Amino acid sequence: MTNLKQLILPLILLATLDTAGQSASLAKVWESDSTFKVPECVLYSPAESMLYVSNIDGKPSEKDLKGSISKVSPDGKMVKHNWAINLSAPKGLGIYERKLFVADLQEIVVIDINSGEILERIVVPGSVFLNDVTIAANGTVYVSDSHTGKAHQVKKSMVSTYLENMASINGLYADGNELYMAVKDTLYKADKNKMLSVVTTGMDESSDGIEMTSKKDFIVSCWNGIIYQIKKDGSKTVLLDTREQKINTADIGFDKANNILYVPTFFNNKISAYQLK
Repeated sequence: MTNLKQLILPLILLATLDTAGQSASLAKVWESDSTFKVPECVLYSPAESMLYVSNIDGKPSEKDLKGSISKVSPDGKMVKHNWAINLSAPKGLGIYERKLFVADLQEIVVIDINSGEILERIVVPGSVFLNDVTIAANGTVYVSDSHTGKAHQVKKSMVSTYLENMASINGLYADGNELYMAVKDTLYKADKNKMLSVVTTGMDESSDGIEMTSKKDFIVSCWNGIIYQIKKDGSKTVLLDTREQKINTADIGFDKANNILYVPTFFNNKISAYQLK
């Protein structure tokens, strides 16, 4: 009988821990006022303890040079609204070596982190609607084009196509030699040889931003207003659903050290911060 108890108790404890692992939730920490202008992406920079927010400020596909980047403190205070200007419809953001890389329709705009000045505009040939940006540890920049179904890579300002035939590709996340991609309702992984595998599927078809937690779980936002936590085994938990309120959840940012998720609400013109529990 003692041996049976010794066998069962660890199983009960394991089941309890597994259930607890599935019960992740979000608690709102703060919400900004509506001074942003169609915020599409929030990027958290741990080096500066700063948020960068891309403001489309117009139509998402129009080259009008009305777009901008805002700097915001992690507690939601505006540092500088029009920190970087002369963008058109800025979306995804990434930082490497004190430079901010911005997906802006048909080009990647490189901005000096220290001054907010534009350093370079890298044209992506054949592109239509550049969307998300992620940067690998070696400095390779990846950018998605949702209209052409391609993922491009940029190395030392030289552009090449990394993957294609990924209709409506949006969110990207580089982790080591692997690139994760949100394509409609599916999260894919491309390994170092560009071999694709499915991490999970069955999400809302408007998948947008991808972030990774310190535990290597994923958080995926969908533009329509739903955010998922995705485990390594592909299981999904709905963390937030604002579809009924018609509040978008666009390209998210994440503070891994403090488990804070930053959510741009697009047409609602606000940024919300949530504690991941």
